[in-house]
Amino acid sequence: MVSATTEGVKVTVSASYQPEFSSPYQKHFVFTYKVKIENNSPFTIQLLTRRWEIHDAGDDFKIVEGEGVIGQQPVIEPGESHEYISGCNLKSGLGKMKGSYTMEKIQDGSQFRVVIPEFQLIAQIYNN
Repeated sequence: MVSATTEGVKVTVSASYQPEFSSPYQKHFVFTYKVKIENNSPFTIQLLTRRWEIHDAGDDFKIVEGEGVIGQQPVIEPGESHEYISGCNLKSGLGKMKGSYTMEKIQDGSQFRVVIPEFQLIAQIYNN
């Protein structure tokens, strides 16, 4: 689990390998990650966009950008939080992700970038 705070907004991420949905011999590794966004600022904020940098140890790199998270653009009041679970696929069992959210202060419409801290994606493969 990793955390980072930007302008009073704390982002905490934990990732898990999903062996039941993965096929290592076909180079298909599935990971889920849980994100908690805590608004410790004095402002009501809305998450507008996301930007992810996904690094795969198999030399694959991609950037994923879009509106909101899992189809939502949540409004988060001071002292409140928003949580969601999402996922990604890698071609290798080792990678990392990091990124940012664009937030808007509802009171004045100003926008700011919130850091999503880098976290590791590591497949736990067991041979029986």
